[in-house]
Amino acid sequence: MDDRETPLLDELEEGDWPSFVAELKRAAEKSAMSADLLRQIERSYADNTGHWKRGGIVGVRGYGGGVVGRYSAMPEEFPGVKEFHTLRVNEPAGFYYTTEKLRELCDVWDKYGSGLLNLHGSTGDIILLGTTTENLQPCFDALGEIGFDLGGSGSAMRTLSCCVGQSRCEHACIDTMDVTHDLTMNFQMEIHRPAFPYKFKIKVSGCPNDCAAASARSDLAIIGVWRDAIEIDQQGVAEYVDEGFDLFNRVIRRCPTWALDWDAEEKRLKLTSEDCVHCMHCINEMPKALRVGQERGAAVLIGGKAPVVKGAMIGWVLVPFMRLEPPYQELKDLIVQVTEFWAEHGKNRERLAELIDRLGMPAFLEGIGVEPCPQMVDAPRSNPYLFWREEEVKHA
Repeated sequence: MDDRETPLLDELEEGDWPSFVAELKRAAEKSAMSADLLRQIERSYADNTGHWKRGGIVGVRGYGGGVVGRYSAMPEEFPGVKEFHTLRVNEPAGFYYTTEKLRELCDVWDKYGSGLLNLHGSTGDIILLGTTTENLQPCFDALGEIGFDLGGSGSAMRTLSCCVGQSRCEHACIDTMDVTHDLTMNFQMEIHRPAFPYKFKIKVSGCPNDCAAASARSDLAIIGVWRDAIEIDQQGVAEYVDEGFDLFNRVIRRCPTWALDWDAEEKRLKLTSEDCVHCMHCINEMPKALRVGQERGAAVLIGGKAPVVKGAMIGWVLVPFMRLEPPYQELKDLIVQVTEFWAEHGKNRERLAELIDRLGMPAFLEGIGVEPCPQMVDAPRSNPYLFWREEEVKHA
């Protein structure tokens, strides 16, 4: 297409960073749908408004989610994007692909859609951008033939995602990819048939570094952790110090609970294990000398989300430590308890964190049958008055 048709978008190709405009132009050379998409986006920049509308429900047989309907508000001017539906495809755990499988995926999408795709957005899914209502079912059938399934959309359990875990990371305390795959297979109905008050996201990180950003981006975060003490190679620590590593300023004074101390005479790093909060900072700074402990499992956090009804929230602890071994039944039971309580008491478009904020943590814990513990405290209370129910008071 003629570059003069998109003078405003052309500005976005300037500079050192890759531009989506350049990729759109490449796709437009082969796809009339992508060409009209480019022109409509240019028009949106000129008019300072998006020219998309939503209306009608589209999908594939047997599924209530996985397809996001989208239509042009100017179909006469841009007929190629009169219908421009998105398919959310469940990605492999850890985002591992073979080149052969990627080629098969792209061949299917070139045949039935615009050829534009996104690997990967914050949802985690493979995002296939732009197809017609007529092509939805044939595209879905073709995806199934090469081993792919749709993920979640709408008021459903969304597609689970995770970090690469033990496949590449020495700090991983759990097999993130196996946990993600197992939960995905177990909760197929919840993913494909929206029945919740709003979206429900589960993300899995292998260690407290939280490379999947699960604590900030998921209603239920599963984060690998250890329960015993950090393993310390004292000779390795001494080598760091002998090589000029500033142990005090880079590690000890940055420990949030001052759980570490250095004995210069004995050349020993001392750890007060009960004060350690497993923040990973010391391990990240000295990976050749410090390692995660051996008693490994996961902490389960709840309530992470972006702002919609209420502001952004970071997840807080629900279960401080849970052993995660196949078939992960304890974890599955907990997820069912949480989602059933939320489904019963949640308002429309109310995320789990907002429900807990409205009802209170005590009511939530009682509703899901989980005993309170100190790790659940999000922040010190500002109200000095504490009221007990009579049945909670233990009389001498």
